[in-house]
Amino acid sequence: MASKADELRALSETIAGCTLCRLSEKRNNSVFGEGSAEAKVMFIGEGPGADEDRTGRPFVGRAGQLLTKMIAAMHFTREDVYIANIIKCRPPGNRNPEDEEAIACLPYLKRQIELIQPKCIVLLGGVALQHLLGIKGIMANRGKWQTYMDIPTLATYHPSFLLRSPNRKKEAWQDLQDVMRKLGKEPGKAK
Repeated sequence: MASKADELRALSETIAGCTLCRLSEKRNNSVFGEGSAEAKVMFIGEGPGADEDRTGRPFVGRAGQLLTKMIAAMHFTREDVYIANIIKCRPPGNRNPEDEEAIACLPYLKRQIELIQPKCIVLLGGVALQHLLGIKGIMANRGKWQTYMDIPTLATYHPSFLLRSPNRKKEAWQDLQDVMRKLGKEPGKAK
């Protein structure tokens, strides 16, 4: 029987060769995801940007640096959690994924979630909320617990939004503290 890590590696190889949507035509790298196969918490964003397309790693640009700080404030490291996206290839001009692109990639993400079996999912932004849960409106729905595949799921602001609207960081920190409590961790002060 294959280990979780082996199954994730095989899925990553499948995605690297995927041509289910037109995004595959111009990608440099697919961006599978990374982190612990035993992660208690999984962060899901919308899709790769230019830095991620170049490196093949999720959240490595400015938004990724902020996400790393958010994860550290929760008393985790990037290696402790799992980070993925709704889509695995960069949309032109970093536009939001189109429905058919998200639909093509969602079985891959669902399989990642099945393999990792996190105790909690954090959706980063409205695109992840819409495509994973079918709910529109991050402003009205952030901080509200939902369920995906019987896993407690909470949406909060995307780090790129927080870079543009730093006055919303306090709300995002409240959301992350709720996640910590759900995981049995004692929230500390924001770092």
